[in-house]
Amino acid sequence: MKKPWCPWVSTAARLVLGAVMLVAGALKVNDPETAVQAVRAYKLLPSALETPVGWGLPFLEIAIGLLLVVGFGVRAAALAAGIFMVVFIAAVSSAWARGLAIDCGCFGGGGQVAPGQTQYLQEILRDVGLLVLAGWLYLSPTSKFALESDPYVSTGVAA
Repeated sequence: MKKPWCPWVSTAARLVLGAVMLVAGALKVNDPETAVQAVRAYKLLPSALETPVGWGLPFLEIAIGLLLVVGFGVRAAALAAGIFMVVFIAAVSSAWARGLAIDCGCFGGGGQVAPGQTQYLQEILRDVGLLVLAGWLYLSPTSKFALESDPYVSTGVAA
């Protein structure tokens, strides 16, 4: 049996992770060229993929954020957000390891910065924290004030 506080923790996790995803996408969606520049700065993708990823990423972040904030498809949205966090952690770690001096572009902006202006450790730690929230939600998707109720209650299936 789940603890009575679990849905409250899930609610907080859902709203924090959803808000971060929503804000991150919203700040990039109005300036897609800067989002492409941020993707390009990582030097990880073939040039043919930089533009579609830069243009598409903000819309995916907004969609995941909206699903989490309203509480619909929480487990799938948490999984998607978790995958995003793993990719972001790997990309920032890669930039750091290769000695690139770039802004992560996580909340708009992006591209080259002065070597002393990077914040790789803080970005990685933030994304690890968000990954923990996504993991919690994947394992405990039932929360308060969500559009979707607990799928296991109506079917009698144990989680």
